[in-house]
Amino acid sequence: MSNDLNQCNFIGRLGKPIELRYMPDGGAVASFSLAVGWKGKSAEGTEWVNITAFGKLAEIMGQYLTKGSKVFISGRMKTEKWQDAGGNDKYSTKIIANQMQMLDSRAPEQRQQDPAQSGMPAEFDDETIPF
Repeated sequence: MSNDLNQCNFIGRLGKPIELRYMPDGGAVASFSLAVGWKGKSAEGTEWVNITAFGKLAEIMGQYLTKGSKVFISGRMKTEKWQDAGGNDKYSTKIIANQMQMLDSRAPEQRQQDPAQSGMPAEFDDETIPF
């Protein structure tokens, strides 16, 4: 099994606001669904991917991502099993995110904002940042 790989990469848009909660030890947990479109020769559609992130990444997601945000997510797939009230086995698959990249450009009102109000030092400008 040392040559196995469990890595998933997605680009999509958030279907609803992030659910951010905290574990008893204070660690953050972010959960959301990601709409990922696909297109074939004769059909196209959307898949909904459940994403979960922990720690600092979860806090960043909760702070910056909103419904409709376009993001790149990289992580590993995890399937959980449980039994419903009738004793039937149920399964749920989600992606445990370990990397996120925001793909949206800033909204026009954010670009026009005074740097002093945004918390960014006045000598920095979006146009001078090399990435």
